[in-house]
Amino acid sequence: MDAKSQSRNQILPEINVTPLVDVVLVLLIIFMVIAPQLEAGERVELPGIKNVDEKAKLDAFTLTVTASERYLLEKEHVEAAALHNVLVAAHEREPNKRMVLKADRGVTYGKIRSLFAEAQEIGFNGVALMVEEKQKRGAEK
Repeated sequence: MDAKSQSRNQILPEINVTPLVDVVLVLLIIFMVIAPQLEAGERVELPGIKNVDEKAKLDAFTLTVTASERYLLEKEHVEAAALHNVLVAAHEREPNKRMVLKADRGVTYGKIRSLFAEAQEIGFNGVALMVEEKQKRGAEK
């Protein structure tokens, strides 16, 4: 046999990437479904406002108040009875940080106002409410 006929009879290796693409797409879908639930395990619907300041990025502690009135400081569950002491300890560790209240829209105004007052008494430099931007309707732009 000559060299030409030997090269024609050899099998050319090919890489089949279809299974790899299938696995990557399944992983992508899994992460898209699970990622929103990684936040704290409980969904918080923020109140909406128009004209959100996109540049307002704060170096702050985030205190989340869920609709069932569970408290989460930086995604760590805090009992209501220990909340004041935990906030004081957090402020003493980093006195220059601000506090952002992330409360579900179902939490009463009085509850949020008392948390504002408590954060101010502790001495946080600033307290802000986390909100989401309301969707604009076609004619109301």
